[in-house]
This record gives sequence, structure tokens and C-alpha cells, in this order.
Amino acid sequence: MYLCLMLWHPYTQMKHASRLPKMVAGNGVMMELEDGRKLIDGISSWWSVIHGYNHPVLNAALAKQAGKFAHVMLGGLTHEPALQLAEALVRITPAGLNHVFFSDSGSIGVEVALKTAIQHWKNLGHLGKTKIVSLKNGYHGDTFKAMEVSDDSDFSRAFADVLHRGYIVDIPPGGFDATAADVQPAVDQLEQLFSSNSERIAAFIVEPIVQCAGGFHIYSPLYLQAARELCNKYNVLLIFDEVATGFGRTGKLFAAEHAGVTPDIMVVGKALTAGYVGHAATLSTDAVFNSFLGADYEKALMHGPTFMANALACTVALKSIELIEQNDYLSKITQINAIINREFDTISSPHIAGKRSIGAIGVIEVKDATTLSGFKAFAMDEGVWLRPIGKVLYLMPPYIIEPDELISIINLMRKWINRST
Repeated sequence: MYLCLMLWHPYTQMKHASRLPKMVAGNGVMMELEDGRKLIDGISSWWSVIHGYNHPVLNAALAKQAGKFAHVMLGGLTHEPALQLAEALVRITPAGLNHVFFSDSGSIGVEVALKTAIQHWKNLGHLGKTKIVSLKNGYHGDTFKAMEVSDDSDFSRAFADVLHRGYIVDIPPGGFDATAADVQPAVDQLEQLFSSNSERIAAFIVEPIVQCAGGFHIYSPLYLQAARELCNKYNVLLIFDEVATGFGRTGKLFAAEHAGVTPDIMVVGKALTAGYVGHAATLSTDAVFNSFLGADYEKALMHGPTFMANALACTVALKSIELIEQNDYLSKITQINAIINREFDTISSPHIAGKRSIGAIGVIEVKDATTLSGFKAFAMDEGVWLRPIGKVLYLMPPYIIEPDELISIINLMRKWINRST
């Protein structure tokens, strides 16, 4: 255990920070702490470590690439891992996303997407189309443009007076299986906004199917289908932020597949590199990409992260995709979901406001956040790493988790809920 005030931790009031556990090793789903405790990682280290820790195949791929070179600038140069990863992402993402721009993290990937959308319309001569529409409770990252399209929350409130926000609309009620009638009021709201302001709106950005950090709200694919039609009708770009939902988390390789639609721009990150190296990718359609082509240099996309297409990141991402495909991870995720649903059915308490799941995501929402006060320490004492968000107790385990390990996590959640009753 340690507390070092030189090391500034995220989302933490350092004046009141308690001593923190120190991780010294990891293997599979297990995290080993300096004090000897071993914890099952129930949230994949912020949803990224999908193959678990210390994976021998990923380790070997990184070591091999490190023996050649770890990084080279993409400005004026290219390299094989970057070319291969771009090709792989075009192959596995929804049809039509044919162009890949790499960056450092999910937040930066969102920045690239928003800059792309705004500059796209400028390049086409539509100078007034600069506003972005997003969903209530959405979260898209901590950089400035990403905060502007995220809903007001603890993540962005400190900067509220300097954020230039666009428009925020409601998500439809009814969850994943909502009917067309359930979805229609939210669709009507979106169309009314578009019809009145399309000359000012550049894009509509959503976390498809599941809003993660904003409360794990799940909504219907019917809404995404309607949004695709409305974006086409009113000349608005559709952006899918799949930083959290991509690479199988919702039961499909990408959440867009639930709706069978292709966005104009899509962002992936987190599990892209299996939690090994920070990296993200922003993919675009031909129509978006082609608007940046021309004789004028000013029409080029004006963004260039130093570590974009880092060779180590691209290498581990390629190997991660290979593991997903060769080991039929989508079947593993189906099994994880079945266990979550079965076990959640046996958990009840007057403190529970709702339970929901999709893919390898399980959520128990309580009525009052104080119900979860002290849960993290309790979970660690019981051998599990979970961190509630507000009123939400959730799990997003690595895909390699064994059934008994998954059940032990859910039993812990049950134990806390029963203890609080």
C-alpha cells in the first residue's frame, strides 16, 4: 500500500486520498497486489484488458516488434504494422468504413472524429455547419471537444463555463427490446431538431446501444436505424463512438452491427490494443475522406498525434484481433451473458432500481448511491476488483474469464446487496 502525492491520480481529491494498493503482477484475470492479495479483475482495467494480463501471445508479438523498432513518426513515413492494422480494421468494421486515422487514446479519437466532421463540411463550402448533437447521459472523453459533446457530469462540470456545447437529445426508453412506439418520441425529437437546425449541425455522435460511463443505459437498435435515416435526410454526419462498445463488448464485434447500419465516422479504442498500449482509430467512409482531397493543402485533415500508429500498439492490436477471431470470442461473450442473466435473476432487493445486461456487461443500478458506499474496499477484501460509478454497480470482465470466476464476482455483488437490505 502506498500514497505518493507526486503521482496525481485521476478523478481523485488528492488532499483526502487514502493509501492505494499497488499492483505488482497480473496473470489471466488475476491482479496480484504488493500486500499479497490476488483480485479477479471484474472491469477489465477500464474495459480494455479483454484477454487478461500477461498474455503470452501478446507478449511475444510486442517483444518481436520491439526488437525491430518501437515507434516511428507517421509524418512522411509508414510501416507494416500500421498498414496491416488499417487493413484489418477496414475488414472487420461495418462495410464502407474504408479509411483509418490513428491517434493516442479514445478521447483523442473522438477529437479527430469531431474535427473531421466540422472540416468535412468546411471543405465542401458549408461554413456554418459546426454544431454537434449528442445524447443525454453520454460520455465521450475528457479532452475539450469530447467534453463538449458529453452530458454535464462530474467529468466535465469544472469546465462548464468554457465549453461550447451543441445540442443534447433524449435516448429512447424501453431498453434494447423497445418497440417502435417506444422509440418514436425520441426519433421525433431528433427530427425536429434536425429540421430546424440542419444548416448549423455537422454531426450526431452517439455511443451505440450502450452508454457506459454515463450510467450504462441500453437502448434499441431501432433508434440507430432511424438516426441513420434522419442523418441522410438532413445532411448530418453520424458518428459512432465505439471506444467502450467495440471488439465484442455488447455481444457483436461492434455495437453498430445490432442495428445493421454504417456510420459516417466511427471511433475505436480501449480494447483495440487489449489494454497493452494506449491507441485509438477513427474510421471514415469514402464520402467523408474524399472531401479532404484536393489541390489545396488547407483541405488536408489538420491533426497529427506524435504517437499515432505506434508500431507496438499496431502490433498488439493486430494480434488481439487475431485472438478474437481464432478463438471465437463472440461465443465466449454469449456464454458470459447467459451466466450474468441467470445469476442476476436470483438477486433482489428493495435497494435495486433496475438490472440490465448485454454481451459481457452486467449492471445493477441502486436507488441511492450511498448503498454502494464502501463497496470497493469490501470487494477487495473478498478478492475482486470492482469500482461502482455513482448508483451503478457493474461488471465488464475479460473475455477469458472462467464461469466459476464470473459467478464469484456476481456472488460478491449479491452478498453486498443482501447485506445492505
